[in-house]
Amino acid sequence: MKRLARTVPALVLALVAGLTLSSCTDDSSQDKENKAKQQNYDHLVAQQPAGRMEYSPTREAINQWIKTWGQRGKLSYVYIQNARGEYGYFVMKGLPVARCKMLTPTERVESSSHGVAVVAQPGMDGTYSAGSMCNAYYGFDATTGAYMEFTVGTNQSFFLFDKPMTMPEYARAKQLGPTSVKDVENPS
Repeated sequence: MKRLARTVPALVLALVAGLTLSSCTDDSSQDKENKAKQQNYDHLVAQQPAGRMEYSPTREAINQWIKTWGQRGKLSYVYIQNARGEYGYFVMKGLPVARCKMLTPTERVESSSHGVAVVAQPGMDGTYSAGSMCNAYYGFDATTGAYMEFTVGTNQSFFLFDKPMTMPEYARAKQLGPTSVKDVENPS
């Protein structure tokens, strides 16, 4: 028993030494560069640690967004500017939604002895999508509930507000959907 008690620590010590030596000889150039990058990062953090904020304007803005848009029945005013600088607008129930947003997962992860694969899943309409259409938005008209869709990019931008805008470029905007600003300001 005493002999075994002396042999086990010696074997553990030999195993640790062997692993240490083998890890030293397997340093690839990528390992060396990763180590240098980490050392540089550690040095910079020690010299310039991240500051501590007493207040977060970003968190305040997110909470204000939630307060603004987190209520049922809120109207959005979507002003669209085309390549010629002309403006039009929609009045919608709630926020416009990017077409690439889904309520169900679009992918699932499958593991097997061959590795891990990400597999596409069909959408609610039973078809598959490549996750495109993030530049297309849709929503519903404020008074009629009519479906409306628009795209952005390629010289077309949209500006979203929670109230009608009175600045000249917006005040002169053409009504693009069934509801006008006047319809929702003075409902009959």
